[in-house]
Amino acid sequence: MRKKNRAWLWGSLTVAALGLWHLLDVRAGAAESGDRWLVRWYAGLFVVVVGFAAVMGRLFFADRLAGADEAGSEEGTVRRAMGLERIYLIAGTILGILYLLVLPPLSAPDEISHYMGAYQLSSRLLGQPSNAVTGHVLIRPQDIWLEDVEDCWEYEESEDGYVQPVADTTEESVFLGETLWKKTYKTIKDQGILGQRYPLAAEAQDKIRQSLILSPYPPVVTTPVAYIPQALGISFARLFHMNTVMLAYLGRLCNLLFFVGMTFLAMKRLPFGKDVLFGVALLPMTLHLSASFSYDVMILGCMFYLTAVCLDLAYEKERVGIKDVAVIGVLMAAAGPCKLIYGVLMGLCLLIPVRKFGGWKPWATAALCVFAAWGLSMLLINGQTIVSYATETESVVPWAQEAGYSLTLLLHRPLQALRMFYQTVLWQAEYYHMTMIGAYLGNLDTVLDVPYLVVVMFTVGLLCLAAKKPGEKQMMTAKDRVWVAALCTLCTLAAMGSMLIAWTPLSSPVISGVQGRYFLPFLPVLLMAFKNDLIVLTKNGNRSILYLMCCANGYVALRLFSVVSMRL
Repeated sequence: MRKKNRAWLWGSLTVAALGLWHLLDVRAGAAESGDRWLVRWYAGLFVVVVGFAAVMGRLFFADRLAGADEAGSEEGTVRRAMGLERIYLIAGTILGILYLLVLPPLSAPDEISHYMGAYQLSSRLLGQPSNAVTGHVLIRPQDIWLEDVEDCWEYEESEDGYVQPVADTTEESVFLGETLWKKTYKTIKDQGILGQRYPLAAEAQDKIRQSLILSPYPPVVTTPVAYIPQALGISFARLFHMNTVMLAYLGRLCNLLFFVGMTFLAMKRLPFGKDVLFGVALLPMTLHLSASFSYDVMILGCMFYLTAVCLDLAYEKERVGIKDVAVIGVLMAAAGPCKLIYGVLMGLCLLIPVRKFGGWKPWATAALCVFAAWGLSMLLINGQTIVSYATETESVVPWAQEAGYSLTLLLHRPLQALRMFYQTVLWQAEYYHMTMIGAYLGNLDTVLDVPYLVVVMFTVGLLCLAAKKPGEKQMMTAKDRVWVAALCTLCTLAAMGSMLIAWTPLSSPVISGVQGRYFLPFLPVLLMAFKNDLIVLTKNGNRSILYLMCCANGYVALRLFSVVSMRL
């Protein structure tokens, strides 16, 4: 008789012990500031995390013999294990909500600009004015405090009759989540789900309350498709006259649900590697992005599903249908304009044998349709930007106010370009690895990170998930694995090259602006290509690894809350 699996109990107890340890930090922060409510909030988070660890353990190990008595009777029932994709629906949603709450709105990388893009689309969906003549996004007057939590701004009337912050007063402003402090939580607590706040400029109160306000933060110029989930959440909040806090959280929640749904569909369609995709979706950085306004959610969701479709057509499905080609085209058209570099992943389609299309002519037609969908969307959205990068001979990096690289310069100095790539790989590899897993969460905040040991645990876990197990069939050939590795390498070089031109001053010894999160869209297929006959694990412990990742994320959420609570 098999013994009952107690992993869920040990996992819950471990998370509880670590959570109680960090309770000491929260109590210290609460005592220093006098905000005792921090302890109550942490207690609620603690109960949810420990309960989550227990539930996940029961779900992951539900195939064990249940109901046997202590005397050793084998009477009982063997419950069928829940499929990984169904477990992910629960785990991804709960963990995403935990990260959404612990890391408040506008705290993710560039989230303020993505928030403005989603707000702009929301206004268009509702048939309301979205932009002023200057191009700035128009928002509800009660929502402006998100961008100026310290009430630094003064206001004046714009040329077209709206209200706008005075330019000289916007330099000292701080938006919610720009840096996470204890007072960030306090601001959200004070507003709650019913409270509402307006700017403090008394002389402009009446005008402010009656007119839309121009936000000084620009939206990201990209395809509106990237902001559909977020815009739907914002629109719902506006239709039902919800306050600013609810508007921000609903926008993020809809983005999270879109990501979880796309990842679930990808896992269902994958012919192999479901556990690998599950593991990548559980990385702290992935969870942080998935619960934000970032358009990285659209990129990740589309690229995960593209990977699943291509692998399904290459190794499982007998024939490629028109619907399959249309799906690939739509995915590339939706995600392509967000970041040009992921167009490289269209190369995954070349894993599909020509015979499954019915010959070379249908294959060429399908390839042309997919490329045309991607190319047309790129031309419509990013055509001007591409032309400027290709033709400019001199450039200035805005953040450094220094001369930067141009494509013309790099073509004339290939050795200098090669040296930059080489030095970047040598000096920045650790940074890329850490920020891909979960270091520097928030707006690249060095304090809000995942401990190094946890980063190592996630890394080893992913490699073990990708390794071949006893009796497992090797579906990718050596040629296919080499091709996938080449595509991922090319995508990495494209990311570095784009940031070399757009973000790196001539004085920098390495390429600036590249972050590990840029590698997440192709990380699952790269790990799937890692599977080989040379490294074979003696036991399949994938469910235990995934459960450990779930528990680790619960711990990370508790630790992040304690860190923010101590930042006075």
